[in-house]
Amino acid sequence: MKQTNTRSQLRPALTLFILLGVVLGGIYPAIVTGLAQAFFPHQANGSVIERKGVAVGSELIGQNFTGAGYFWGRPSASGVFPNNGEASGGSNLGPTNPALKQAAEERAKALQEAGGQGPVPMDLLSASGSGLDPHISPAAAEYQVRRVAQARGLDVERVRALVRANSEAPQWGVFGEARVNVLGLNLALDEVGGK
Repeated sequence: MKQTNTRSQLRPALTLFILLGVVLGGIYPAIVTGLAQAFFPHQANGSVIERKGVAVGSELIGQNFTGAGYFWGRPSASGVFPNNGEASGGSNLGPTNPALKQAAEERAKALQEAGGQGPVPMDLLSASGSGLDPHISPAAAEYQVRRVAQARGLDVERVRALVRANSEAPQWGVFGEARVNVLGLNLALDEVGGK
């Protein structure tokens, strides 16, 4: 049996390593980045929302609104700083964990004390898998309409119209559910004004 020379095996391995490093670590990312910037610049740059030339957030990451005159988003499970993009993740609490039930009960109580009536929509009680969901359901937005209208001194129907105007249908009419982007809705509220 002939012994193989280590150098004869090392050279093709290193050549392939360098070639793949250049192609997959340089050329391919440059092409993908170039195509994304050319055809989808808004999405490629983080779907940033700007007002008067200042970035106020992203369409893709929820924010922690707590004022009575704003719509509140889903709870965040991203740690001490809610909706922290660097610490995304769910709470990992199972359905039988008492801490999950207690957290949901506390959120429901806070929402009802803030002026909510009737059963609280589930998406206002539970965090999403990423903990960063920027959307709520139209039912969750409707649950908050009276509180927001009252806090801002606006007509309830005017606030409802803003919710409808900022609602999104399922993607391509098939995938997902109807949703409302909380940041977009709250920015629309700020344009309308009120107290």
